Amino acid sequence: MNIHEKLNYVEFAAHDLQATKTFFAAVFGWEFVDYGPEYTAFSNQGLDGGFYKADLSNKSENGGALLVFYSENIQSTLKKVVDNKGKIVRPIFEFPGGFRFHFAEPSGNEFAAWSEAN
Repeated sequence: MNIHEKLNYVEFAAHDLQATKTFFAAVFGWEFVDYGPEYTAFSNQGLDGGFYKADLSNKSENGGALLVFYSENIQSTLKKVVDNKGKIVRPIFEFPGGFRFHFAEPSGNEFAAWSEAN
């Protein structure tokens, strides 16, 4: 549902669209719709969005937004990230409210996952 003046869509650069799609499909079960060779979209994942072909990436160290996944089993999510060619940027650490880790998907965009328990 589209809601007036609420976040609705997010886009990321990705230098390797196929590797990025493969990663998110394997780790989080995402499905994609391609709109030509330089754009792919995802939906029904909490926030709809897409990836466009570019030699850039989103990193929190450069002031980029950090999108954070919720996980009921953070160890399992971390294993799936690593097993599917994700790079751990920051290992699991405790913070007020739970535990989280940061990772980069194959095109270099940084995300995080958090859980109440380790």
